Amino acid sequence: MNKKIKCFLLGFVFFSNLVAQQIDPSILHEQWKARWIAVPGEPSKEYGVYLFRKNIDVTGKPSSFVVHVSGDNRYKLFVNGNLVSLGPARSDLYYWNFETVDIAAYLTTGKNTLAAIVWNDGDERPEGQISNRTGFVMQGDTQNESAVNTNDSWKCMRDVAYKPLTGVGYYTYYVAGPGELVDMKQSVQGWMKNDFDDSQWLKASQNWSGASPKGIGDINGWMMVPSPLPQMERTTQRLKALRKATGINAPGGFPATKTSFTIPANTNAILLLDQSYLTNAYVTLQFSKGKDAAITLKYAEALFEKDPTGRGMQPKGNRDVVEGKYFVGRRDSIISSGEDKQDFTTLSYRTFRYIQLTVQTKDEPLTLDDLYGTFTGYPFKLNAKFSADDNDTLNKILEIGWRTARSCAMETYMDCPYYEQLQYIGDSRIQALVTLYNSGDDRLVRNAINQMDHSRIAEGITLSRHPSFSPQQIPTFSLWYIGMLHDYWMYRGDSNFIKDKLQGVRNVLWFYSKYQQTDGALKGVPYWMFTDWVDDRKGWSGGTAPYSKDGSSAVLDLQLLWALQVAADMEKHLGSAEYAATYTNKAMQLQKTIRAKYWDASKGFFADTDDKDIYSQHANALAILTNTIEGSDATALAKKIQTDNLLAPASIYFKYYLHMAYTKAGLGNDYLKWLDIWRDNIKMGMTTWAEISNISETRSDCHAWGASPNIEFYRTILGIDSDAPGFSKIKIEPHLGDLKNAEGSVPHPNGTIVTSYKMDGGKWNIEITLPANTSGRFVWKGKPYPLKVGSNKFLL
Repeated sequence: MNKKIKCFLLGFVFFSNLVAQQIDPSILHEQWKARWIAVPGEPSKEYGVYLFRKNIDVTGKPSSFVVHVSGDNRYKLFVNGNLVSLGPARSDLYYWNFETVDIAAYLTTGKNTLAAIVWNDGDERPEGQISNRTGFVMQGDTQNESAVNTNDSWKCMRDVAYKPLTGVGYYTYYVAGPGELVDMKQSVQGWMKNDFDDSQWLKASQNWSGASPKGIGDINGWMMVPSPLPQMERTTQRLKALRKATGINAPGGFPATKTSFTIPANTNAILLLDQSYLTNAYVTLQFSKGKDAAITLKYAEALFEKDPTGRGMQPKGNRDVVEGKYFVGRRDSIISSGEDKQDFTTLSYRTFRYIQLTVQTKDEPLTLDDLYGTFTGYPFKLNAKFSADDNDTLNKILEIGWRTARSCAMETYMDCPYYEQLQYIGDSRIQALVTLYNSGDDRLVRNAINQMDHSRIAEGITLSRHPSFSPQQIPTFSLWYIGMLHDYWMYRGDSNFIKDKLQGVRNVLWFYSKYQQTDGALKGVPYWMFTDWVDDRKGWSGGTAPYSKDGSSAVLDLQLLWALQVAADMEKHLGSAEYAATYTNKAMQLQKTIRAKYWDASKGFFADTDDKDIYSQHANALAILTNTIEGSDATALAKKIQTDNLLAPASIYFKYYLHMAYTKAGLGNDYLKWLDIWRDNIKMGMTTWAEISNISETRSDCHAWGASPNIEFYRTILGIDSDAPGFSKIKIEPHLGDLKNAEGSVPHPNGTIVTSYKMDGGKWNIEITLPANTSGRFVWKGKPYPLKVGSNKFLL
């Protein structure tokens, strides 16, 4: 079929300033003519880097030339030497993504070269990289582009220059993939160029049947679907400073500006380079001569105060300080061929603030021509604004939070980019709201929700993280998944999208029902019931909240209660009245049990266990959020939570829920007093937020679950919140505390919400602007005022 349609991929919403890629409908509903191809004679599942190329002739420069492309594990596609696509976006074999690219701008009249590098990291592949076997596929959109179709007309070879380098040099949970050892003497030069002689290359081997979209024909291990995501951003990013040099005097300006210099023969040179902030980037090193020189690039979020190669995390101290510290981290190594203009770029991105470049020359000097990064990440745009009295501190918190959120968002959300790159639900719920408040681009949010839904197992719960080739179960994260759905419904709507997920919600709650006792309390729930990283507190172990002797837990019961309440809300409006009634009744019963079982009147707290000898901020915050305690009693409890050291404290992660509870209890005007942990991060030289509250000994320096101020500055301080599904009604209830001026805006599905609060002569000048097709209410000191579309002004 040559007729094209605009296909909004899998129902994903594209913003008005983005053009939906045109796709021939046959691509989605018929078996492809293209075949999955590989290099003949090579192992299908082991480590390997492979090169594919084909020349095509083009008569006249086309206005459009659409192709669909995918690979396993990963590919980079070049047209006439230009990188045009990188993927596929991570998913699983049941939803294997292909990218759609219009390559017309890169084509010329006459001969054109298509080239792809495909690599399989084998057993060392990232945990988040699911795989079938090594392969590459490209399909022209219509007959007009059919010359690109992969089959045995493509030439290929294995690039034997590559070998994997594993680990980070110290004992830790690291599953983000190997580094690269590249022998430039064995690398293939100029293979992307039109005039390259590929006559000695092999014809590609092809699967016996064509590639298939999901639901059509023989799946060949990959059920292919169009990627719902844009290409990741790629922006040149130069390192900022040379912090230390031994064995050589590097010239001024390096590496911030392109500067060429020579490292003499038989020299061991070590250069410590500082990006000045943590980043994700493809690293490029360009160099000449220096035959047999050994070059190593090591990457670190921070340096260590003690040698970390023993077991256990060692302190890092202030991240800006490098003197007297140890550098250990992921690495790439290169052996120079001695040729001019050698060029190395990492296959996958690297995460770093610091790079240590070591060059050991042999009998020939080596000239370092350039070293730089290409930043990559989901192409979010910051569409929110915030300004207040304490601009320096608050703006710094927002800046670091946004950098953290961006660093943990690629083709999926990630807990951390350096160590794991895994899309955990507990992290993603907070990241999704950061996305909606700061950017408004909801594609990665929807992608995450879909992938979590796809991960559900026969027992009913979702996996804790997905995609992941090793399944992990954290049932509490399945409850946060229900909350993430409710968040999306409130801030974006799309009833059909949510309705499609309600069966999954029912399955999760069915799983929990099997472990509820006659009074509704949970006992003996299997798997890792993670709540928060709480250290050195009685009853807390491995992030799991305390259990009573009979196996019950207040924290778990309260989280289930909360999930039942929001599930009932969604069922009432979008699903089944019977389910809504069932969940409401179960919630009421469980709430009654919690009050009777865990409330300790003598202490004035909800206990973590029915022994009433262990207490936490977590249980008491959840009690407020679930209305298990209300009104003035909730306010009194919230005040006690803040000051009583009896309670196990919430970490930087769980403070999101703690702050919600404080605000719900009427203490929102104290918000600026709750930011000590973020201020401490800044004092320690952090440029992204740490994984845990112990900043010095945290494993990960970049965990976006700590970016909750990028929600709260807008939702709590400026007071901007959804008051009805789809953000169709807007509630503005600011909590300004001691601020005298605060203003800002957030993206909304219908436009932008703008707020301004200015103290003048003892009165507040307030202006609130609502976008089209919305209504709202403004709440000031408990009194509501109606809001209309457009500008609303108050003098109070």
